[in-house]
Amino acid sequence: MSANFEAKKAVVEEITEKIKASKAVVFVDYVGLSVAEVSELRNKCREAGCEYKVYKNTLVRKAFNELGYTDFDSDLNGPTAIAFSKDETSGAKIMVAAAKDYDKKITLKSAFVDNAYVDKKGVTALATMPSKEELLAKLLGSLQAPVANLAGVLSNIISGLPRALKAVADQKA
Repeated sequence: MSANFEAKKAVVEEITEKIKASKAVVFVDYVGLSVAEVSELRNKCREAGCEYKVYKNTLVRKAFNELGYTDFDSDLNGPTAIAFSKDETSGAKIMVAAAKDYDKKITLKSAFVDNAYVDKKGVTALATMPSKEELLAKLLGSLQAPVANLAGVLSNIISGLPRALKAVADQKA
């Protein structure tokens, strides 16, 4: 086998591993982005724990086909960039924001979330959802509120007892 074939096989394996390790994979079409804009987008992705990569469409298609997914074959045409994300929402949030920031230079294509195909509208919906950490924080805040309120009420009862006793003692004196 040729060295080129072996190199492509290694890239397909790399893509396959990244897909398996990611909770979400977002596909975008990028046309007309300058080097500075691509670098800025990569930095934004890195800060959010995502990875922004550009691979050959045929290699990405082969990786997905090896995993048993053929839904992306129609999306893997033209210039395609991929955001690999360790959570379900951060990649979508960054790419939707980039589509707004870089007017008509980035177009959403689709995504792969929880082993399922998500269309362009689904990617936009994902971007509006709070992350898992935000949802957990809201849940903990909701669970903590009744306990904090109960503690406040009990504290007022306990601190009110000496005041009431003092007021009774002052009245009798």
